[in-house]
Amino acid sequence: MTTIRLTVAQALVRFLGEQWSERDGVEQRLIEGCFGIFGHGNVAGVGQALAERGAGLRDPLPYYLARNEQAMVHTAVGFARTRNRLSTFACTTSIGPGATNLVTGAALATINRIPVLLLPGDIFATRAAGAVLQELEDPRSYDISVNDCLRPVSRFFDRINRPEQLISALMAAMRVLTDPAETGAVTLALPQDVQAEAYDWPAELFERRVWHVARPIPDSASVERAVEAIRQSRRPLIVAGGGVIYSEAWEELAAFAGAHGVPVGETQAGKGALPYDHPCALGAIGHTGTAAANEIAREADLVIGIGTRYTDFTTASRTLFGDARFVNLNVTAFDAAKHAGVMLVGDAREGLALLDLDGWKAEPSWTSRATELSREWQARVSELYAGDTLTQPVVLGVLNEVAGQDGVVVNAAGSMPGDLHKLWRAADPKAYHVEYGYSCMGYEIAGGLGVKLAAPEREVFVLVGDGSYLMMAQEIATAVQERVKLIVVIVDNHGFASIGGLSESVGARRLGTAYRTRSPGGELDGTYLPVDLAANAASLGADVLRAADPESLRVALTKAREATTTTVVYLETVPGPSPETTAWWDVPIAEVSTTPEIRDRYEQFKGGQRPYL
Repeated sequence: MTTIRLTVAQALVRFLGEQWSERDGVEQRLIEGCFGIFGHGNVAGVGQALAERGAGLRDPLPYYLARNEQAMVHTAVGFARTRNRLSTFACTTSIGPGATNLVTGAALATINRIPVLLLPGDIFATRAAGAVLQELEDPRSYDISVNDCLRPVSRFFDRINRPEQLISALMAAMRVLTDPAETGAVTLALPQDVQAEAYDWPAELFERRVWHVARPIPDSASVERAVEAIRQSRRPLIVAGGGVIYSEAWEELAAFAGAHGVPVGETQAGKGALPYDHPCALGAIGHTGTAAANEIAREADLVIGIGTRYTDFTTASRTLFGDARFVNLNVTAFDAAKHAGVMLVGDAREGLALLDLDGWKAEPSWTSRATELSREWQARVSELYAGDTLTQPVVLGVLNEVAGQDGVVVNAAGSMPGDLHKLWRAADPKAYHVEYGYSCMGYEIAGGLGVKLAAPEREVFVLVGDGSYLMMAQEIATAVQERVKLIVVIVDNHGFASIGGLSESVGARRLGTAYRTRSPGGELDGTYLPVDLAANAASLGADVLRAADPESLRVALTKAREATTTTVVYLETVPGPSPETTAWWDVPIAEVSTTPEIRDRYEQFKGGQRPYL
């Protein structure tokens, strides 16, 4: 057997550069590159290996410098989601705070079922030098390090304590990254001494390897049960989730819905699965849903969930769907079994093709009513988009207009995901990129960088509130360094406005939600903080434009589109009408409170929850 003598880190880097994924006969690199921040736990291992290989953009595993470890996972997620989970990035860190900074990003990736590869450094496997810098000493065992906090947020975790272990760990890692039902964060913890240890590796480990991404097909008996359930329904509703988009099933969905007259509501991850003006499109569904979709949901007798995991926002905390039964098509059995539904475990595109309903259609009055409700909602969207002051819906309207056919809007947290879900008119399945599985403040700019790396031909509009911006703005510098153009729209409303509204509704009196100075009386009710976010963005290397009204915003966004470098558009919003919330969300209310009417209202909604047996 021919062998090649390399360190563990050198073998890892060489292996990753030869991994490809394939679906439907199309191949792409599985690991597009490596983000990294170096410290003593990885600089002599993975850092040396990357440097030795050149680590330029022409290298099979190009290196990118990030500013924050959490942010580089967000960038990998944005990239992988845009590439329909067929390609991703690796992220390497030192042991200690660099490694633990990965945890939030790993949780986001796993919750959203997005593949990312994490390569944190670890403590010495030999234990020859201890306690090493940044080592967590646990008196119960010497085999615990801070990296163990990554176990519950990783779909696969392994610690490489001997060189020989790397081979099986790499195979398992690639299997999970390319399995649509199992994917998420994959962590290989790399003790710093083992990274630098040499070993004679079999040469075939470094040969080009293609991992097939399967399209599982539901079994025939399940298809028969699903077809029978659909044919018995009169008022069906489709809930389209992210699985529709990841499986590229949007054409099949449009054809199925149109042929059978079934209205379609979309989750946050599934938004754009149908064009907003499709006759069957109801738009957003759930707590952040449209009045049209939610009214139809309450009256549906059957819900066909396609690629959705039914989060509490989608189901309005299990109060939305009345007495409907469920048919669930999902690549993951765990999700297909939800709500006691008829299970179709398989790929969304393949599963839809198998649902032969032999000319069956929903009641014509049901279909036409859904179309009329959708038309009424779009008229409401036009009303909210219009205006001469910068309310949040007006901002979205101008942005939606300027984004055009090639624009992608990126957002994650605050009140904007709700307004975007209801109002945004997505031009295609990749025009809308809102991270709402984890709703992680700080995702926006880093995630937008990943979107742009994955789709450089598109204009990427990062929509970020002042709260999220202050949590993680530094990847603007990464975009500038890599000459990756982003359009970042900073919407400043001086605090956590969405949590402020929620706080008020549950009796917490907007505590800690406004960016104000502390007054002499001790309350945070003084003047707004004198923070200049536009100047901050400029200090990170971005060009900055300011807008004060809808027309100047339109001009600034148009200028940003025409620019070739990362541009920030800064504006302050004013209070104004927002799209109505027509579905509940379960946020428990204090049983002992000075505002009992809030508790009474909560109990009223709570009584409408279904157990789904």
